[in-house]
Amino acid sequence: MSRRTPRGPNFAATAAVALPLVALTLVALTGPASASGSGSRSGSGSGSAPTAALPQARIFMVNPVQSSGDQTLADAKDAADAVPASAYTTAALRNLDAGDRLSGRWAYVRSDTGASAKPADATVYNRTDDQFEQVMAYFWVNEAQEYLQGLGFGTELPGANDRAQPVRINQWGADNSFFSDKKTEIRFGKGGVDDAEDAEVIVHEYGHAVHNAQVPGFGTSSEAGAIGEAFGDYLAVEVGAHADAANGWPRRADLACVADWDAASYSDAPHCLRRIDGNKVYADLEGEVHADGEIWSRALFDIRNALGARTADRIIVNAQFGFAPDTSFKDAALTTVSTAQRMYGASAADAVRAAFKARQIPGIR
Repeated sequence: MSRRTPRGPNFAATAAVALPLVALTLVALTGPASASGSGSRSGSGSGSAPTAALPQARIFMVNPVQSSGDQTLADAKDAADAVPASAYTTAALRNLDAGDRLSGRWAYVRSDTGASAKPADATVYNRTDDQFEQVMAYFWVNEAQEYLQGLGFGTELPGANDRAQPVRINQWGADNSFFSDKKTEIRFGKGGVDDAEDAEVIVHEYGHAVHNAQVPGFGTSSEAGAIGEAFGDYLAVEVGAHADAANGWPRRADLACVADWDAASYSDAPHCLRRIDGNKVYADLEGEVHADGEIWSRALFDIRNALGARTADRIIVNAQFGFAPDTSFKDAALTTVSTAQRMYGASAADAVRAAFKARQIPGIR
């Protein structure tokens, strides 16, 4: 499995995130728009009905720190008034099945604490309600898959976890979340800011599910585990940035900072679980997947900045089909360069090569 580890300078998973790690095979991460935005839509919405016909839900615009820029926000034991009303918006719940549960084409809530959220009531929940996190998880997992669909995965390119992803909400009694490759499900933890309140935590974990769907059992070496953590961080930032742009949501915190809201409980301001724009190079490897992932995520961020988000992400995700479960940085970088060459030609390949060369990945010249 993989796990997100949110505490300390390095937040990792051995296929996961940073808290005290348990020996599991998990992979983890481990403005003002207001609630009036009922027409809000993001993602490519492959085959979706018109937004106006769909159930609406109250969600965070990625996370409250990012949308408000207020680094003083604190959890306050899930208090509703700890977060301003302007941090919420109303958005459509797309791709739902018929019925009164959060179950759909790309995501479903398998279990939860308290009563299950109902789509018909999704506009009334706030962060003090357990149902709010269920709604957030459904919305943002669906959003992440719609983003991949919009890049062509599942149509012109192979599908990347294009299935209904099961999630469990507040089913892990620690401030950590993880993807389990045993049940191919994501579990979101609680403690401090409950993990499913932050879209970037949700999408980070979904990144592990994507990797595992592309390469079953991915992350069996330290370097492969670091690549998994890096991709989860990068995808989290990218899906949030896409949703902001598509909906006109404000972003008042640094794009490269991951999980600004979740990190409010365990980091100094400006709050970040990790960053994807650091200066680490291959010689800085220390054998901890979250820390080492910052080398790879910086390379991905540089590719994005060189080629633009869409081209970069089509290359980055498509290349991952060619990774081995225990891939090294060198082999994964070479595969990504060759994928760029095949898809977009020499200029794109040169940009990808330059990003990995700047991280001093062995064998990249």
